[in-house]
Amino acid sequence: MRVLITGAAGFIGSHLCERFLANGHTVIAMDNLITGTMENIAHLLSHPRFSFIQHDVTEFIYVEGPLDAVLHFASPASPADFPLLPIQIGKVNAIGTYRTLGLAKAKGARFLLASTSEVYGDPLVHPQPESYWGNVNPIGIRGIYDESKRFAEALTMAYHRVHGLETRIVRIFNTYGPRMRLNDGRVIPNFLTQALRGEPLTVYGDGSQTRSFTYVDDLIEGIYRLLFSEEVEPVNIGNPEEYRIIDLAHLVNTLTGNTAGVVFKPLPKDDPKQRRPDITKARKVLGWEPRVSLQEGLQRTLEDFRRRLRAQNGRQTVPG
Repeated sequence: MRVLITGAAGFIGSHLCERFLANGHTVIAMDNLITGTMENIAHLLSHPRFSFIQHDVTEFIYVEGPLDAVLHFASPASPADFPLLPIQIGKVNAIGTYRTLGLAKAKGARFLLASTSEVYGDPLVHPQPESYWGNVNPIGIRGIYDESKRFAEALTMAYHRVHGLETRIVRIFNTYGPRMRLNDGRVIPNFLTQALRGEPLTVYGDGSQTRSFTYVDDLIEGIYRLLFSEEVEPVNIGNPEEYRIIDLAHLVNTLTGNTAGVVFKPLPKDDPKQRRPDITKARKVLGWEPRVSLQEGLQRTLEDFRRRLRAQNGRQTVPG
């Protein structure tokens, strides 16, 4: 296959590029580098089946030659980005989805949308099945991301129904792993960075809120299976094991040998109290479920963070 991956220089996008190349496909990577970085794909640039185009997908997209699939993963996705890049987030998930859908239609390509568990908002149903419509504050600080992803799903289904476009939608739950931004703002990179610097870990609220964490390799496997499935409607890909944030903090401190403990700060507005996927559909339709434990995934991620922090700050500031 010949595939276009938008957001390819980002955390998840770069891992997707690797998977498609490993399986013998040709990858055209596209990114405007607003949050992605060339460091994530530098090792791929010399690959004979890989090419990179720096481009903003909210503008007209031209790709020469045939395409078999378009995977739209371009969007800032961290809560730290929401107050800083709200217009860019809204545009890439609305206009960018429109542009990439149009490209897929023109090329006769299958389209896969990267959606998110954020479409469920602060859920009133737990765990969250794909049939749950969500509880979202459209004008809150997270609203631009939540609502633009919901719009992207609606537009994707419209193209499927009106134009008969082959479409797939993955709802991604909290994912972590190597190549996450050190200053990403999400809980695992925050904790790892603070712990490696010997700082107390910042826990918002009392730490009783829960999350489920999916290692990136498991996510990529689920996405790959979904693209080649016949499932048109959204599919949750995430880890159904649920952890309290305070327990995650203690685990990170233990793994890193950090003795600085934790510090508590007020809970951010509209921060979900619970987030856990119902993956019944993924198990049934894709034969997929996560395989990497939290402790194993954290250990792999920790090694990557330690290496990059040493390179950034000098070896003396990062123990281990």
